Amino acid sequence: MEDELFDQILTVFNNLVAWVAAGAMVFGGVVPYIPQYRDIRRTQNAEGFSTYVCLVLLVANILRILFRFGHYFETLLLWQSIIMICTMLIMLNLCTNVRMATELSTKRRSFLDFDWNYFWSWSRFVDYVQCVLAFTLVAAYVTYLLLDSVLFVETLGFLAVFTEAMLGTPQLYCNYQNKSTEGMSIKMVLMWTSGDTFKTGYFLLTQAPVQFWICGLLQVFVDITILFQVYYYSRYPQKPVSHTVSHTTSAKAL
Repeated sequence: MEDELFDQILTVFNNLVAWVAAGAMVFGGVVPYIPQYRDIRRTQNAEGFSTYVCLVLLVANILRILFRFGHYFETLLLWQSIIMICTMLIMLNLCTNVRMATELSTKRRSFLDFDWNYFWSWSRFVDYVQCVLAFTLVAAYVTYLLLDSVLFVETLGFLAVFTEAMLGTPQLYCNYQNKSTEGMSIKMVLMWTSGDTFKTGYFLLTQAPVQFWICGLLQVFVDITILFQVYYYSRYPQKPVSHTVSHTTSAKAL
């Protein structure tokens, strides 16, 4: 009788752990952006956050969803991608509104202008949505045509996780250009690091496709490099850049 009760308790505990792990996988990727979102709302300044982070995650998760049509993986990872796409669109909406409220130039830039010089620096949130939809439709059409090719499907999977692994590189470059991590939420990067470490371990334990855990390790390495930037620029502050350079840098960061 005691053994039976112990088995029931163990089963409930295992189910609870599984649910917690599942929730962490689905929503854990969103949590790091909460402090960054709040910082931008509070300061009405988005210069320290690179919106190319949003671009990287949008591309990565769209490709991951398409990859699932050719190589099945857990439904949890599918939901993770859907929720991350929604989160990045929310971040883009905030950054665009803040930037346009503080931008002195009255000129408006649109996705339909097809001006490469202003790619991902448009004036309205709807332009970003148009770009994402256009990319999704083209990628979905190509995937539909080549879905029977094992090489294409595996390459698609690699591109999805490799792009996500490059998540931190726009922020890394933005920090390097600014010679500072001011305006970037350190809490966000710490959460990136802990989340990516957990995620990579999850991939290894659940025997996810090899592309997932290899690029997960790369992602952890980029996160640690950004944390080193935080230490370096706080310990060894760089000389302030000129007004002209600062303006250019801010445009690139946004």
